[in-house]
Amino acid sequence: MIEGRVLVIDDEPAVREALKQVIEYEGLEVQLASSGREGLLLFPEFRPHVVVLDVKMAGLDGLEVLSKLKAVDPGVAVVMISGHGTIATAVQATQRGAFDFLEKPLDSDRLMVTLRNALSSVALSGENERLKGAIDTKYPMVGSSSALRAVRDLIGRVGPTDSRVLITGENGTGKELVARAIHEASRRRERAFIEVNCAAIPNELIESELFGHIKGSFTGAVADRPGKFELADGGTLFLDEIGDMSLSAQAKVLRVLQQGVVTRIGGARPQQVDVRVLAATNKVVAEEIAEGRFREDLYYRLNVVPIVVPPIRQRREDIPELIAHFVEQLAGRGGIPVRTFTTEAVDKLKNRAWPGNVRELRNAIERLLILARTNSVTGQDVERLIPPPLPAEESASLGRSVIEAERAQIVQALAKNDWNIAETARALAMPRSNLYKKIEKYQISREST
Repeated sequence: MIEGRVLVIDDEPAVREALKQVIEYEGLEVQLASSGREGLLLFPEFRPHVVVLDVKMAGLDGLEVLSKLKAVDPGVAVVMISGHGTIATAVQATQRGAFDFLEKPLDSDRLMVTLRNALSSVALSGENERLKGAIDTKYPMVGSSSALRAVRDLIGRVGPTDSRVLITGENGTGKELVARAIHEASRRRERAFIEVNCAAIPNELIESELFGHIKGSFTGAVADRPGKFELADGGTLFLDEIGDMSLSAQAKVLRVLQQGVVTRIGGARPQQVDVRVLAATNKVVAEEIAEGRFREDLYYRLNVVPIVVPPIRQRREDIPELIAHFVEQLAGRGGIPVRTFTTEAVDKLKNRAWPGNVRELRNAIERLLILARTNSVTGQDVERLIPPPLPAEESASLGRSVIEAERAQIVQALAKNDWNIAETARALAMPRSNLYKKIEKYQISREST
């Protein structure tokens, strides 16, 4: 399963929908534009990794759009498609920076191979540098509390080294931002920052994702593919939510850390890699080790320098700064009204628990800006629009009900589709990778359905 965002620009509705179905089937996020002008407007908001662009369109044609896209973002990979392709057009597209040129009718296998190669190319050319500004704007390290200053101090001291770092903290505290800041402070800052969300990849695919594979090594391996360790060579590999990684994959990661070489699945030739590994988890690692879910030897390899990101309840004095930042970031953009916050509103927000931490606070600010009744967000608005968290027992009961309902829905869909994973995922409007994870999480077996 591959990850990434793809923007399809084509003026033929049937072609757009066919491409959307094929690309989404592989787990990629897709948005559609029916003209070059619409695609150019959508591009900065969607920030795609790859653009699939038709050559012949009414209004702005594909070559004009290609030039404009490259002017906005030289690093984006653009795959040109055409039903009337000529060598001259292909050459012209390549000269303007197109990644590849495909002729209609499109072969779905070749299309997906091209998209995989394009995504790999984007990563290798420093795609994360391209997106860093947008991500830092979305989840900045705002605040002047002593707890946050201590984190910044650690980043400044460990960043210039090649030492491994284990970042721990609750969901929503900003562990990814810490990892990116460490990369920016390192001598590797000009090279790739590659992120792997270990919790979002099924256990049976995680090793292919990390170490790559050789064509034909398993069903679905239609082409040679480099793994994340190879893509991060010379740069930084961030293993997010490593506590969710299978023990088998943990053993292989440990071997890479010890030996500095990777071997693709189905391959026989080890490849040397120079990768700095940063890892993060929201789990209590000592408990995971005690329960046999995390390798103690891997923990000691990763935990050279530990950084604990504090929850927002331990740095409440930063909340007014965070509110001001999010107001500046959100107000007046995307149709969100411009409003101010009264002192009472800020005080009420400062005294909330925020179990979802900075991420939850940002969502709350956005909601208040949209739904407040006057130009000033008041304490009454906070009480009305941001309900307090449920009591622990009620929250746990609600959580169990949601889990039971979701499990029952998945079991029913699997039975209806005779355990055809692709059909079940499509019926549930869920990426296959998520479905695999939920089957494992809920311990669903064919016998139980």
